[in-house]
Amino acid sequence: MNETPSASRTAWLVVILLIPVALLNYLDRQLVATMQKSIMGDVSGIRSQEQWGHMLAWFKWTYALASPFAGYVADRFGRRHVIALSLLVWSADTWVTGYVQTYDQLLWTRAIMGLSEAFYIPAALALIADHHLSATRSRAVGLHQIGIYLGVMLGSVGGYVADDPALGWRWAFAALGLAGVGYALPLWWWLREAPRKPDAPTAGAPLAAAGELLRDRNFQLLLLYFTLPALAGWVVRDWMPSVLRKELGLTQGLAGVSAVVWWQGAAIASALFGGWLADRWMRQSLRGRQKVSALGMALIAPALLGVGIVIDLGSLPLAIFFLVLFGLGWGLFDGNNMPILAQIARPERRATGYGLMNLASISCGGLSDVGFGWLRDHHVPLNLIFAGFAAVACLSAWLVLRIRPVSEDLR
Repeated sequence: MNETPSASRTAWLVVILLIPVALLNYLDRQLVATMQKSIMGDVSGIRSQEQWGHMLAWFKWTYALASPFAGYVADRFGRRHVIALSLLVWSADTWVTGYVQTYDQLLWTRAIMGLSEAFYIPAALALIADHHLSATRSRAVGLHQIGIYLGVMLGSVGGYVADDPALGWRWAFAALGLAGVGYALPLWWWLREAPRKPDAPTAGAPLAAAGELLRDRNFQLLLLYFTLPALAGWVVRDWMPSVLRKELGLTQGLAGVSAVVWWQGAAIASALFGGWLADRWMRQSLRGRQKVSALGMALIAPALLGVGIVIDLGSLPLAIFFLVLFGLGWGLFDGNNMPILAQIARPERRATGYGLMNLASISCGGLSDVGFGWLRDHHVPLNLIFAGFAAVACLSAWLVLRIRPVSEDLR
């Protein structure tokens, strides 16, 4: 199917409009990780690393539980409204977070943020997949994911902001919240839904939609594949600033930058290259996207193994090297999940499918955060922890290659 120039411009405009939203979606998450020392010292009631892990998990579990419903709402009522309302609510909650005083209040704001942010990613990626045909889908999703990586990179300087007497961690949350609220209305006005055929099926009942996906062998494999790498991904994102600060004796600001900027920068380059490679590979094979994603796992496995070893040896340059390798692998993985889903699920099931994937992935990510905090409190060596993550990455590479897409472009 050939697109008109107007349709093509609209498809890329949608991606450009969503990049700032993706940035804000992840910036506030990373700020919590890089500002850990300041927040723990200023908010009453936080006494242990495990307790901090529970706070991180609280966000993820509310996010995860809401995700299937959020995806279904986007399939049923349209992506545009869901995206704009999600941005408005989580931005208001980000602003409120800057004023919390107790651990319980922090838990509640993170839970509300998890609930509201859950509606964004399934709707946004489904909207991109709706607008972009197979020839450009991986590139479009990869470009959108750059907003996520930039958000995490900007969040890496949170330690410096938190340590600045003129700013502080509370100022950062309040400022970001106001920025998101201000962008929500223009975003709603400019976004456009992709055209659907008049006889296109509707989303149907929620349980029927979820049941159809969960009975599909290809979706089962994708669900498992999407989930397993997140065990390490969330730990790297949430805990690495703290790990580098404690193990290598870095300042809060330097630890945040070292733990985030390098691998996220590598992920940006990898997402761009991986999107181009996957779209090109699809010309020769329906499994082109799976092969690119498996290549990402082949980079992530040695990266995780190396990170655990070199941090125990006290080497920051080598730790950064292996984090860059992790970022290269992550970009190949992250930019192809929705394009793979689009090969096995109809348009009216895509946001629901991604919501189910988020449910599994982020629930396990929350358990991973709590478990990592417990392991840290009990002084389990980092090389053993990350060796386990590396083994999981090897299994993931095998899983994604077992997926058998049924069509190049379900639409």
